Amino acid sequence: MLTTWLIFVPIVGGLLVWILPWRNAGLVALAVAFGTLGLWISAAASFDYNAAGLQYETTAVWFDDLGVSYKVGLYDFSLWLVGLTVGVGAMTIAYGLWAGRERARAYFGLMLVLMGATIGVFAAQDLLLFYVFFEAMLIPLYVLIGVWGGTGARAATIKFVIYTMVGSLLMLVAIVALGLSQGTFDLTQMGTSGSLVTFLGFAIAFGIKAPIWPLHGWLPDAYRTAPPEVSAVLSGVISKTAAYGFLRITLPIFPEPVATMRDTILVLCAIGLVYGSLLAFRQPDFRGVVSYSSLAQMCLIVFGLFAVNDSGVQGALLQMVNHGFISATLFLLAGCIERRTATGQFALLGGMARGRPVLATVLIITGVMALAVPGSGAFAGEFLILNGVFTRGWGWAVVGAIAIVLAAMYMLRAISAALHQEKGPAVHDRARDLRPAEIAMLAPLVAVLFVLSFWPAGVTDHSFGGKPSTFVIAENSEAAESP
Repeated sequence: MLTTWLIFVPIVGGLLVWILPWRNAGLVALAVAFGTLGLWISAAASFDYNAAGLQYETTAVWFDDLGVSYKVGLYDFSLWLVGLTVGVGAMTIAYGLWAGRERARAYFGLMLVLMGATIGVFAAQDLLLFYVFFEAMLIPLYVLIGVWGGTGARAATIKFVIYTMVGSLLMLVAIVALGLSQGTFDLTQMGTSGSLVTFLGFAIAFGIKAPIWPLHGWLPDAYRTAPPEVSAVLSGVISKTAAYGFLRITLPIFPEPVATMRDTILVLCAIGLVYGSLLAFRQPDFRGVVSYSSLAQMCLIVFGLFAVNDSGVQGALLQMVNHGFISATLFLLAGCIERRTATGQFALLGGMARGRPVLATVLIITGVMALAVPGSGAFAGEFLILNGVFTRGWGWAVVGAIAIVLAAMYMLRAISAALHQEKGPAVHDRARDLRPAEIAMLAPLVAVLFVLSFWPAGVTDHSFGGKPSTFVIAENSEAAESP
């Protein structure tokens, strides 16, 4: 029942926040978010990391004739992604409370429903249930971007809807085809499939949600116009549901199509890595840098997954968690800067380090971790990914190394433009340093990044039973292992 509690405490809490006339809906939502975080800590503390397979499982028949059930549970690797969801979710709700969002009951209710639906994606062990939660995430996102977004929010929402609906319809067709061919929608009972068409239905849907090049057209507008905390959830958490879909569905179920399409997907990810990094370097604003950085990082994560070996998959999982916390922190910092200067444009910023030591320190620490300096968790994740793709060909590793160099360039440029260049017209001496409330919501995220830097094995050694190939690679499939 613990998994069900993790899913439905924020969903039911969100509905109650929305419906009931709370005096301070934000505080109630924050209490629900921290309660969910407490449930996750309890789950992580009692999880048996030495036991392979599903834990905290709950099953109830949903549609008996179709073999569809409400089946949820957590693997060790999905446990970390649920932790990412509740950690980032709690801090983004805290940011929304500090920012004083209008129509607070609706806003915070939607944020909690989004958290619960995302946890549902990571926990669902039935394909149709996975689809229900995958689609349920989109409803609050549409409203949060369209209603509370900035200039151009309507156009960004329409573009987001079009892209995601195309992917969702393709995935629904693929789910029906796979379930009928297998005679079950239970992910834990499915064998492998050789259908390339069905594989492509899932791959395109996940490629749009991640996004990876060239399916990223919705990304720049949505990330720029959404409230900073919604962009933090989009980039830090929602994109990881797509990578999880690749990890949980496409790799173990479609070994032959994966082997057939592996080089094509690696090429797309290699292009996206360089393309996203170059565009990030050329962006005129802080959010633009973080947005295209997210595109590049998601391409790197999928790069590692489609290396289809232990090192690549472990690195991809570690980088999902690393990038989730890094990206969320950077978007929240972008929001803090925008509230002080009313802009994120580099031409109008500069000199913010003077008189604001805490802001400068947090931004530099997070930015340095983002560029994957040795000793950081991101370095460990990227090293594992490059080691994994190197086994598929040294050229893939060269492309990844080039992208890492470009990441250092665009992140150092963003830090310098905001903090150290000549003070711009939007920066006023009266703009304060980070306030205690801002420090309180950023410090836990940075603390997690330090823990991941000092102990990346905390994730890698406690996932897949230490050997991803036993889960994501069909051991009896020559196609999955062919170079």
